[in-house]
Amino acid sequence: MLKRGTGFSESSGRSITSKESHLCWACIDKMNLFGFMADQNEEMSKISESPESASLADASAEKATQGSDTDLEVEDPEKAFAGITGAELYLEACRLMEVVPVSHFIQNLAKPYINLNHHGLGPKGVKAIAIALVSNATVTHLELEDNCILAEGAICITEMLRENSSLQELNMSNNHLDTAGAEAIASLLLDNMSYLHALQLSGNNFGEETAAYFAEALMGNYQVKELDLSHNEFSEKGGQLLGQKLASNTALEILDLSWNHLRRKGTVALGTGLRGNGALKILNLSWNGIGNEGALALGEALKVNNVLVHLDISNNQINNEGAKKLCRGLEVNGKLKILKMASNPLTMEGATALLTSVRKNPKSMMEEINISNVLVNETFIKLLDLVCRMRPELDVIYGEVEGCITKIPKQHPNPMKVIQNYLKEHNLRLWDFFRNIDKDGNMKIPVAAFRRAMMQQPSIPLDRVQIGELVRKLDWNRTGIVDYSHLKEQKPAQKAVEGEIEEEEKEEP
Repeated sequence: MLKRGTGFSESSGRSITSKESHLCWACIDKMNLFGFMADQNEEMSKISESPESASLADASAEKATQGSDTDLEVEDPEKAFAGITGAELYLEACRLMEVVPVSHFIQNLAKPYINLNHHGLGPKGVKAIAIALVSNATVTHLELEDNCILAEGAICITEMLRENSSLQELNMSNNHLDTAGAEAIASLLLDNMSYLHALQLSGNNFGEETAAYFAEALMGNYQVKELDLSHNEFSEKGGQLLGQKLASNTALEILDLSWNHLRRKGTVALGTGLRGNGALKILNLSWNGIGNEGALALGEALKVNNVLVHLDISNNQINNEGAKKLCRGLEVNGKLKILKMASNPLTMEGATALLTSVRKNPKSMMEEINISNVLVNETFIKLLDLVCRMRPELDVIYGEVEGCITKIPKQHPNPMKVIQNYLKEHNLRLWDFFRNIDKDGNMKIPVAAFRRAMMQQPSIPLDRVQIGELVRKLDWNRTGIVDYSHLKEQKPAQKAVEGEIEEEEKEEP
């Protein structure tokens, strides 16, 4: 049993560092403050003084470890847990917190990634985990989503992070952290006292009063590169506070503020902050009701911002007028590659304006425009074909084509069959074909580069639709990369290709 001030665990027989001991007792003290252990100090004191009680507690904890957590049972526990450092400390912490140890955590304590999502840890359970991770040097990515750890648990996690030097990615989404949790996390970020570079805090009841904490953290933090604050309730006022400080941040590259009721004023402030920001590459503002005025603010920001490459403003009540205001920025921006605008009340007019803005801009780097709910017509398709001849890397995702239901759809030859014929004629392997496209030689081709190369292949007559079909098959999980490394070991020219085609045909309905 751990005795305050001794730094020694009687049950495990090993010395406990001062940092671990400090956090352990700090967690217990915090629990007292929150009313979790108000009547247990006397009982814990008696236990620590009684050898018989200590032995009984050891036996009880061992029994709980063996029989209570059945999510990951092993045939040979002795072998599974051999050499895992920190397990004894975790068991000691569980005993102090009076929680059942999680076997999955113990088994993975020596691995870089631990997923404890949906484990029902609660504040006490996560505090035991925090104690065990104070001096841990192996875990770099920790998942704690949906564990109802509350503010108390979040506070202990932040205390641990001030001492831990290995944890880099942390997910604490959907944990009811509320204002006190937000304050503790923001304080940690402002002090730059952790090694975190990716932090997920989605769905934690952060209201507009918490935005001030995160705004200050944004201004002072220079380590976190990815921050997810989606599905909270910052509202317009919160958006205004965050926008004011966004320009000062020099580290954040990915920011998710979707589902936050930012509305017009909040987005206008963020647009202003975006003008002066020189680091942010991916921004998600979907489902915020930003409207046409928000679109105007973002369009103005895109005129001067030369860093942002991905903007998601899906489902934001932006109509054709708003799309045209956004186009003012698209007509001059030379950096944005992906624009997501699905589920906005756009028609052919707005869709045409977006496509025309790319056509007009000689500096445009646009690779994807998602307007998947918009019904287009043949005039739009002709314009798209024209633009894609100029910018072969561009992919526009639209809805149905007007009138195509009454017409017999145009038949396109299977693109893999077309490639097969070409390879047979030239006695090439499929791997050779991809290798000629791959400029870097790393067997992974960005989808935009692949589109461009295929459109510019004079010997393989594939149109935009066929290339789109080919991309969907080769990048079926939409990673943005065509990975052909699995083709390297194939030997014969025709047989290898035929095997690929057969597989493709099996997948087709």
